[in-house]
Amino acid sequence: MSDGTGFDGRLHLALLDEVLSLRVALAEQPAFVPEGQTLTPGLANLGHYLSLRRHDLRPLQRRLMPLGLSSLGRLESRVLPTLDAVLFALSSITGRVSPYGPPDEKAFFAGEARLAEATDSLFGSPAAHRRGRIMVTLPGEAASDPAFLLDLAKRGMDCARINCAHDDADTWRKLAGHARAAGVATGRDIRVLMDIAGPKIRTENVLAVRKGKLGVGDLVRLVAAGPARPDDTVPFSASVSLPEIVLHLKTGDRVRYDDGRLEGIVESVGGGEAVMRVTHTKAGGAKLKSEKGLNLPDTELDLSPLTGKDDADLAAVIECADMIGYSFVSRPEDIDLLDEALARHGPRERVLGLVAKIEQPRAVHNLPALIARATRGGRPFGVMIARGDLAAEIGFERVAEMQEEILWICEAAGVPAIWATQVLEDLVKDGLPSRGEMTDAAMAARAECVMLNKGPAVGEAVSLLDRLLARMDGHIFKKTPTLRALLSW
Repeated sequence: MSDGTGFDGRLHLALLDEVLSLRVALAEQPAFVPEGQTLTPGLANLGHYLSLRRHDLRPLQRRLMPLGLSSLGRLESRVLPTLDAVLFALSSITGRVSPYGPPDEKAFFAGEARLAEATDSLFGSPAAHRRGRIMVTLPGEAASDPAFLLDLAKRGMDCARINCAHDDADTWRKLAGHARAAGVATGRDIRVLMDIAGPKIRTENVLAVRKGKLGVGDLVRLVAAGPARPDDTVPFSASVSLPEIVLHLKTGDRVRYDDGRLEGIVESVGGGEAVMRVTHTKAGGAKLKSEKGLNLPDTELDLSPLTGKDDADLAAVIECADMIGYSFVSRPEDIDLLDEALARHGPRERVLGLVAKIEQPRAVHNLPALIARATRGGRPFGVMIARGDLAAEIGFERVAEMQEEILWICEAAGVPAIWATQVLEDLVKDGLPSRGEMTDAAMAARAECVMLNKGPAVGEAVSLLDRLLARMDGHIFKKTPTLRALLSW
């Protein structure tokens, strides 16, 4: 009952009991760690976070807010310390004693310290004026232009990305060498990420019996082996880079083409072919071309993420890179597969960092297990949110939601995240950013690293992102607003 001041003892005692029950339940949860692996503070906190997020906390949050207490909305890196702090405050309000003492400041922010240490281990020390790092995908032509790398380093590039799906080992060595030299010239530790290609799921030979773009209702034949085979009934056809993708398709499966610019439904399969009917395209239709990506969100392919080409490329990666980007990783066993391949190539002077590219629904679902497997032994590890393939796999309307959840899981585990795909794309390609992509780039400040693709104006994009990330650091850290003084009013 209220005493006339707004204080309702029974409600506050009930609130204390609810938070205490939640805290006790988390403490009794089994540790999130694979058998035989050491439970690190990061994995322990991740386990508590996953357990907590299985509850709908919204009613509890609303009742905590009027008391001026934490609504639990920013506890990713500090689950138990946040609950302990709330319990201590509620105990003070109600006159009861909490069985959990209040955390001191160092313990409360220990998760943030773990994340900062892991980020430094993977990417090197940050620039003095910003927390986030800037990664730039290098064009092959830069192998003969060391001044290009030096300019990027002066503008603020922290990490050079080499895509091993293009060029060759000699080109990669030159690019890595130029990046190192640029780091020496600028007095900075420019790290090199080499991204192995993984299995390419793309169109190859393309034929059509009539001109024009594909529209809704058109039929397309995908061919597992041999040349494309259009006819009067199915006027468009493409062979594919991996025959097994056609062989695994079933009637009703969705097929997305060219980062989702076209989507179709498989209507028939057989004889090493699949025929799909187009259900969605961008405005004006989509042209069927070779070397365009295919995504199969409903089809279990069970492809190995490590190809023969990747295995051969590892020799150059071990020689030149600080970290390796791993495409199509989706299961903990995929981490073991890469480790075994690296071991076959012999030892390395420095530990090779690992970046897992999250681009498939199964990878999202298995992310906690991937983190546990990849961080054993304390190797530098990070997660790349590969938003292009991820959007094509789970649908555009869910990618924004999913990138937030991935950021939260990584923060809970103390793992740095890379915000990738089409950041400042218009600026990089055409020299002028759109309003929407400026907002996207500003929100990317919540990640530990932001990746830019290659393009003629990438230098200008690095300069802009360098300034933008520094300004955003004054406004927000992860999900927490930081109230820098406002000077516009």
